[in-house]
Amino acid sequence: MIPEICNRRSIRKFLGMPISEEDMTDIIQSGMKAPSSKNRQPWKYILVQGNAKEEMLKVFRRGIEREENESALLPESKQHIAAAKHTVDIMAEAPVIVFVLNTLGKNILEELTPEEHVYEICNIQSISASIQNMLLTATEKGIGSLWICDIYFAYSELCQWLDSDGQLIAAVAFGYPDEFPKERPRKRMEDILEWRR
Repeated sequence: MIPEICNRRSIRKFLGMPISEEDMTDIIQSGMKAPSSKNRQPWKYILVQGNAKEEMLKVFRRGIEREENESALLPESKQHIAAAKHTVDIMAEAPVIVFVLNTLGKNILEELTPEEHVYEICNIQSISASIQNMLLTATEKGIGSLWICDIYFAYSELCQWLDSDGQLIAAVAFGYPDEFPKERPRKRMEDILEWRR
């Protein structure tokens, strides 16, 4: 098995060291090399650092506050708000945040036909492959990463702040790790694999 697959961890503590532009370019280029359905390459990356990151974090916190107190996009997920707040603190430590958008995506509140739904699934599969490529490249370079889905607790606020066409899919925090977690347990092969011959 490729060592980076075995060695990759979700990092939640980062050192303050900056990541070079060259390394971030390599990471993004590896994302661009992912396979995509019908070669649509539906991804767009918005790299955020420095003052822009501080501004984004304020927007994220404002969105979580709204989700907690007003009209919630995720009313059945209120038990995860504390974790989302912790995620913002993690992002504050990471020197680089990359937002990944589906340039062909529909608004998450939009009604879809079955065919449009299939397109969404195919494009999100492609974007997921792109993100995984970036995580593995970062691992190979000794850079830690955290794939973040808690953005949905501030979805409208972050979309407005990003001010970009496309559907926001995920964020990824990158930075040199200040922790080296053990591998988390995985399901047993016999519980998840079915051979049909």
